[in-house]
Amino acid sequence: MAELSKSSPWLTIIGIGEDGIAGLGDAAKRRIAAASLVCGGARHLELASELVSGETHQWLSPIERSVDFIKAARGRDVCVLASGDPFHFGMGATLARSIDPAEMLTIPAPSSFNLAASRLGWAIQDVALVSLHGRPLDLVRPHLQPGARILALTSDEEGPAQLAALLSKNGFGASSLAVLEALGGAREQISRHRAETFALETVDSLNLCAIEVVAGDNARIIPLASGIDDGLFEHDGQITKREIRAVTLSALAPRKGELLWDIGGGSGSISIEWMLAHPVMRAVAIEADAERAARIARNAASFGVPGLTVVTGSAPALLAGLPQPDAIFIGGGGSEAGVMDAAIAALKPGGRLVANGVTLEMEAVLLQHQARLGGSLIRIDIARASPVGGMQGWRPAMPVTQWTWVKKD
Repeated sequence: MAELSKSSPWLTIIGIGEDGIAGLGDAAKRRIAAASLVCGGARHLELASELVSGETHQWLSPIERSVDFIKAARGRDVCVLASGDPFHFGMGATLARSIDPAEMLTIPAPSSFNLAASRLGWAIQDVALVSLHGRPLDLVRPHLQPGARILALTSDEEGPAQLAALLSKNGFGASSLAVLEALGGAREQISRHRAETFALETVDSLNLCAIEVVAGDNARIIPLASGIDDGLFEHDGQITKREIRAVTLSALAPRKGELLWDIGGGSGSISIEWMLAHPVMRAVAIEADAERAARIARNAASFGVPGLTVVTGSAPALLAGLPQPDAIFIGGGGSEAGVMDAAIAALKPGGRLVANGVTLEMEAVLLQHQARLGGSLIRIDIARASPVGGMQGWRPAMPVTQWTWVKKD
């Protein structure tokens, strides 16, 4: 095997496409040939097999076992083969979480998203890129906006039909669905379909779907602003109403990557809208009623945020084992003994707590805490027009007292 310079990184990560070694540059080929250990999926190892002269390692499940194996090989010339761009939903990003990037040399290839955009003539900066590989199909839902273009990487040959069914069920059946199979290889082919009449019988397991969204009259479109219509949520009346929810989300002030505790989750509307603010948002909904907890999970899936964690049980007993939150919303149960104090103690320094009260008992708790700790108090009064005989009149909803507090460092 060829010798590598001692100053070279010990780990090389190489993106490889369906065209195998024909699509690799000379530097990538040399690295594979020089490696004493070559790691990758079975398909990757087969594609590069004629260059490999060292030991091989096929990915283990769970993948963390292979990450540990690679870390234990530090000091050897190790090469990792990955699909396309290793840092776009790829193995490179996984390895970089525990290996210093300075120890790596990465030679990427075009990702399947790049190849698809080039085949279709789509400007990739204007397209939603969604990986559904090993992930819930529901993640595509927030991107289903009229006129949107989506590139969705699927897990297997069933993915395109499942996507077509989801589109049709939610009022997007007129959408165009292109299936791009085995991009960059000898088996590459592209077919175009209408979602509601999708009937492609044979699909390569390596495929990506391109969606041009057409919304029907009753399409389930998830708004981009806070205060989503209550009717889009499944609920039993235990829901923070849309106007109150919009004000509450504003007070919670979501920031990228933060964790919310939603105590007294009800329908999950607050934590769902929190997670819709950005794909990396996290939330835990705590709900004592098992039926409501199950409903929260269904709502989370239908809004495309299946990563919402739902915990069934009562605060404050359940709070101790949860990861520390950046923000807390208390919409129910706040007047129960110990709930407010436990929430305040758990909150990170600089974190925000927002609590809503509609009962006199909860309002008394909020007034007491505001007098002791500071923060702001507002009262939200909403009235809706409704019939009064043959005319219209204002019918007030129950007023909501809201306390917002930021924990000092």
